[in-house]
Amino acid sequence: MPHPTIKFGTDGWRGVIADDFTFANVRTAAEAIAAYLHSRSGSAQEDPAKGLCIAYDTRFGSKAFARACAEVAAATGIPVQLAHAITPTPALSFGVRERGAAGGIMITSSHNPAQWNGVKYKAWYGGSGKPSIISAIESYLGKPVPRPTKPAPITEVDFLPSYLKAIESFADLDLIAKSGMKFCIDSMYGAGATILSDIFTRIGVANIAIRTNPDPLFPGINPEPIEPHIRALCEATVANHCQAGLCTDGDADRIGATDEHGNFVDPHKIYSVLLEWVLKRKGWPGAVTRAFNTTKMLDRIARKYKRELIEHGIGFKFVCDYMLEREIVMGGEESGGIGFQRHLPERDGLLNCLLLANVMAEEGRTLGQLVADLQAEYGEHQYGRIDLHISDEQKNSAIARARALQPGDTVFAGMGIHCQENLDGVKFYLDNPEATSKPKAAETWLLLRASGTEPLLRIYTESCSRESVARLLESARSFALAR
Repeated sequence: MPHPTIKFGTDGWRGVIADDFTFANVRTAAEAIAAYLHSRSGSAQEDPAKGLCIAYDTRFGSKAFARACAEVAAATGIPVQLAHAITPTPALSFGVRERGAAGGIMITSSHNPAQWNGVKYKAWYGGSGKPSIISAIESYLGKPVPRPTKPAPITEVDFLPSYLKAIESFADLDLIAKSGMKFCIDSMYGAGATILSDIFTRIGVANIAIRTNPDPLFPGINPEPIEPHIRALCEATVANHCQAGLCTDGDADRIGATDEHGNFVDPHKIYSVLLEWVLKRKGWPGAVTRAFNTTKMLDRIARKYKRELIEHGIGFKFVCDYMLEREIVMGGEESGGIGFQRHLPERDGLLNCLLLANVMAEEGRTLGQLVADLQAEYGEHQYGRIDLHISDEQKNSAIARARALQPGDTVFAGMGIHCQENLDGVKFYLDNPEATSKPKAAETWLLLRASGTEPLLRIYTESCSRESVARLLESARSFALAR
């Protein structure tokens, strides 16, 4: 029977601290992971003797929760390598693969509000567990695991040195140092801490660091690198005359950014800037993947460089699956999770910050100029998203009414529906009259997607102007809230 309060998604289990995220439940989750690994005894990659890596972020109680997981696993005979200090999620993922561990546990709730915490499971390959792995772990919830007479050892380790060496090898640090550029660094009180600032300071790159002190309260924000939470970075970037602001989320696996004018640069533009550079300057092989709710500019970039583009469902789990199955140069999602197969089948905010600085240095352009260059080359692409916290009844009604719409209907900002797609949510391609005056105009689309775990409806749209985006979001909001 599934545990009544523990539900593992592909990226783990999250809950409210002291409500359902308790020491008892965390130990139950850890025991299920241990039971799964024992069921894999004798396998090449997941034999429990290969051990478990465990790390934690800056959230309330994370260190103690990590220690509790370590004690449970060790009590079942699985040796544990436990982080000696706060650690970014991608560093833990890298440690799992580098050390040949059977798996890893990360105590974090990523970008969620301060009252949340969570358990992420990382498989032996250094990425999120496949659905088959997660399903197997869930099947062991609440089932006891035999204890040997003597527990396995728990060894405190530092996952950072080898991880930092790896991500630094991807960037031309000398080029960044010689560029004369200045950066503002924001860790949002999370696990990124002073890591990026320390790298820049060591190589002689001018930088200003904000919110790099660990704080489990995340004062005044959610540690999610989007507006409005990134506003302090926007202001500090302008005030300190920086060429860009670089930001990581609560566990440092996602990136956010601001340009030299303090404008928020959304993840779609970051992904586009990085992809253009990788294909033009690096020539790394492989197809490009993107989620159903990400910019179509990526399609145009891939087409220019004759790369296959794969569209998939929403969530980095799909990127990870493709990276394990075939050659993928780069994959990403709407929320700022971007990964490179040659590094890890995993999101990595710190690596992406370094690479974004590398692009700026190599091209001799500020971040705002790089975005403008892409808009000139591939056409203006503007993006927007709103989250509606509505009842399940309203959410389900909105999706049902959306699915019933037909080509030619004009319910969204008066734009006729061209076609509908249902890969992950309900997506409409729309006939936007404004596009007729813009030869390279972005395709106009709008997506409604209901959360499967909470009373929330997300609305995404992309069009050829900010004005169109604003009108589309407002009309979609009205549509969703209608009775």
